[in-house]
Amino acid sequence: MPKLIRITTVPLSLKLLLSGQMKYMKAAGWDVQMVSADGKEVNEVTAKEGCEHHSIPFTRQITPLQDLVCLWKLYQFLKVEQPDIVHTHTPKAGLLGMIAAKLAGIKIRIHTVAGLPYVVTKDNKRKMLENAERWTFKYATHVWPNAHSLKAFIEKEQLARPEKLEVLGNGSSNGVDIARFSRENLKENHLVAATMRVMPGESDFIILAVGRLVKDKGIQELVEAFLKSRIVNKSKLVLLGDYEQHLDPLDEDIVRKIADHPRIVQVSWSDHVEHYMAISDVLVHASHREGFPNVILEAGAMQVPVICSDIPGSSDLVQNKKTGLVFPVKSVSVLKDALEFAFVKRESMQLLADALHKEVVAHFDRKKMHALLLEKYQSLMEKK
Repeated sequence: MPKLIRITTVPLSLKLLLSGQMKYMKAAGWDVQMVSADGKEVNEVTAKEGCEHHSIPFTRQITPLQDLVCLWKLYQFLKVEQPDIVHTHTPKAGLLGMIAAKLAGIKIRIHTVAGLPYVVTKDNKRKMLENAERWTFKYATHVWPNAHSLKAFIEKEQLARPEKLEVLGNGSSNGVDIARFSRENLKENHLVAATMRVMPGESDFIILAVGRLVKDKGIQELVEAFLKSRIVNKSKLVLLGDYEQHLDPLDEDIVRKIADHPRIVQVSWSDHVEHYMAISDVLVHASHREGFPNVILEAGAMQVPVICSDIPGSSDLVQNKKTGLVFPVKSVSVLKDALEFAFVKRESMQLLADALHKEVVAHFDRKKMHALLLEKYQSLMEKK
């Protein structure tokens, strides 16, 4: 029985980014183990995936001494387990996982790239994070960007040898669960709960953003564009996600506006994202950097019109005025115009959403992604 170990920095990534993959591989006859830091999601993801979990105390911050401790623990674990494949996701797990796997003598070392944090940093920190990516790619035998535009960027920056790089299928780390993200399969109690939390007026235009409330996700620009728009008194801005002020803090005045403005609703993270999408008129993804954004896939499956920034990853899926609206990243004025257009031209926006829906259903079904991943693993094992 071939052995596979999947590593992420935190268990939330196992739960959200890789949902169902480990269970699928186990059903296909693989011995699968999961590795991440400890966290409240561990019990849930262990039960859902049916695979053993091993805790390594990773942090998401730059913590050199703790990182060395994690590297040693990870090396010891991999040396004992001797898996056929180690597959990492997220920056910290990728760096430490690829180094530890190389030291432990693991022959197949895969890292999936879902965005490059260094591109939105400056000066010494930027160079340090860039070097960390280079080390990760150096020790990996296979580097899988989850978007074709991300692969092109890595090649342009010469971060990894071209022969290591491959995008599986049309991109994405895990596709989208078409059955779950469907208006036909919504649960009435969760739909009522989402509606009660947002409390929309009868004619309110609902603008939804899904993800961490941090600068990287373009939350500041979205709030500013919304408040400057002519539709602010006819709309509600719903921010579905949690703050991370210790990692990538929003400015304090933006936090106050989110808390105090009667037309802005902040909802802590929910496992029922599809129900918030169902009551929304448009989804805005204003992120500064991405790999292949799951939230746009989910909105596409739900036939929700999309407005997004023109960054690698998002641009792989959304074409301006064909499958959504695209604005220059960080441009508050153009985003404001897009929000006003979406409000006035609702029928046109729905046509774009329908076009995106066809793309998502045809090319990004999660079942196809799982089958493709298994096929790739098997191919690597045969070559080994």
